[in-house]
Amino acid sequence: NIIPFFPATTINKIFKAFWRSSWVVSDLVKNNIELYHGLSHELPIGIHKTTIKTVVTMHDLIVERYPKQFSIIDGYLYKKKYRYACKHANKIIAISQQTKQDVINFCAVDANKIEVCYQSCNSIFRNAVSIENKNAIKQLYNLPDEYFLSVGSIIERKNLFSVVKALHQLKSTLKIPIVVIGNGGSYKKKIQQYIQQHNLQATIIFLSDTVVAKNESGFANSAHFPAIYQQAIALVYPSIYEGFGIPVLEALCSGLPVITSNTSCLPEAGGNAAYYVNPNSVQEIATALQEVYHNKNLQQTMIAKGYEHAKKFTDEVTATAVMNVYKNL
Repeated sequence: NIIPFFPATTINKIFKAFWRSSWVVSDLVKNNIELYHGLSHELPIGIHKTTIKTVVTMHDLIVERYPKQFSIIDGYLYKKKYRYACKHANKIIAISQQTKQDVINFCAVDANKIEVCYQSCNSIFRNAVSIENKNAIKQLYNLPDEYFLSVGSIIERKNLFSVVKALHQLKSTLKIPIVVIGNGGSYKKKIQQYIQQHNLQATIIFLSDTVVAKNESGFANSAHFPAIYQQAIALVYPSIYEGFGIPVLEALCSGLPVITSNTSCLPEAGGNAAYYVNPNSVQEIATALQEVYHNKNLQQTMIAKGYEHAKKFTDEVTATAVMNVYKNL
C-alpha cells in the first residue's frame, strides 16, 4: 500500500529541491492527500493554507546549540525551515524528550503540540551473528582479538578526542585498541596528530580508512556492522550532544555494553543499561574503560539490561507511536 511519488513535470524534475520545499503542495491537493508527514524538520511552504493535516519530525536542534558546525547559509536555511514547520504543523514528533524540550525552548512551541516517538534501529542488529560469520568478518577487516568500538562522524561534538586521550592515559595498564567507524575532516586531523605525537597508531584503528572498508558493499550498507559490534568489548560513545544516539541502541540490541554520556538524550537511549560518564572528563572515560573491561559481572549485567531496554525501541513500538499521532489528528 505504498506508492512512491516523484516530480512529474520537467521543471519540477529539474528543480527537485523547490518541488519538495513548496511546489509539491499543488500535487498533494490534486491527489487528495489527507495527511503529510515531513520526516526531517521540514514542511512544504503553503501547505498550512490547505485542508491537509501535517506532522513534522524533529530529530535535533544541533544548529541552535552548535552553530559553528554549520555554514552561515546552511544555519540560516535550517532555522528558517524548521521554525516554519514547527509553527504550522498540526503535530510535531520529537525523537526524544531532549529534542522535545529543545523545540519548546528554541521554537516557543506549546508542549501539548509535541509527541515523543522514539526511534528504532535497523533490525539486523537484533540478530545474533554466527561464529563462522564473526570469524569471516574478523578476518576480512583484520580486527584485533579484543577492541572497544566507536561509531559516528568524527566531529568535535562526538568527542572521540577525549576517548583517545583516555586510552593514552591507560597506555601502560590497558592495552586494548579502539576500532573507529566514521569519517571526519579537520577535527579528525587533530586527533591523528595527537596519535602521531604519542605513538598510539596501534591503539586507534580508523576502520573506515582501510582499503577493504572502502571497497566492501557490506561496510557501505552496514550489513557487516552487527558482526563488528558483537565482537567488541563495549561501544564507547561519549558524545556531547545528540538528538537520540542510534549507535547506543544498535549496541544494546547487539548485546554490547555501552559507555556513553550523562548528558542530552543519551540517558534516554541507554536507560539503566549503560555506564554513564561526564563527556568532558577524560578521567571518567578512562575509569569506565577499565571497569567495563575488567569487571565481567558488570559486562553481563549491562548486556542483560541492554537487551531488556532495547525492547522499548522495536519497529512495532515506533510504528504504533507514530500511527497514534496520525489517528489523533
